Amino acid sequence: MAAGAGTRFGGPKQFELLGDRRVMDWSVAVARESSDGVVVVLPPEVAEKEGGIAGGGTRSDSVRRGLAAVPKNATIICVHDAARPFANEDDFVRVITAVADGADGAVPAIPVADTIKVVDDTGQVMRTPPRGSLRAVQTPQAFRAEILRRAHATLGEGTDDAALVEAEGGKVVVVDGDVLNRKITTRDDLDWARSQQSGH
Repeated sequence: MAAGAGTRFGGPKQFELLGDRRVMDWSVAVARESSDGVVVVLPPEVAEKEGGIAGGGTRSDSVRRGLAAVPKNATIICVHDAARPFANEDDFVRVITAVADGADGAVPAIPVADTIKVVDDTGQVMRTPPRGSLRAVQTPQAFRAEILRRAHATLGEGTDDAALVEAEGGKVVVVDGDVLNRKITTRDDLDWARSQQSGH
């Protein structure tokens, strides 16, 4: 998934340089190493030039466009954010194995260090969920192909695909994430990523 406009970043972060490659090139490379094929969903204005699929108006719409290009005989489909260039093959193996072992979906996640507050529109705290039950979820996320397609057939919207599968009653499990598999959302994140890259 590389179709985002990077609103919080101030531009399309997937095309920023990270070492000798763009952010998205690292993500695409690990996806290629970990699977039988990769569909890259990109902003419409560059999709053809980059050999990818044009994204839609929302993240979920972009995923649906990508799904339409995945071969019908695929049994497990992974969805990975281009803005997570430090995902590695082990991250893919863990989510794919969990689905192969019977889950409808699997997501990598790490424990939440901060206390999280649920607030209303005015900023008033409604509740404080127990931290032990919370996880910060990452990508790649893996799903049984038919349930992911079914979840997206309802044209629902979610900040991740697991939420749509969960809404369909699918069993989604959490596997160990990696603290280094950080999403590049802000310029500070890119600075951090570049410092990691130069250290390798």
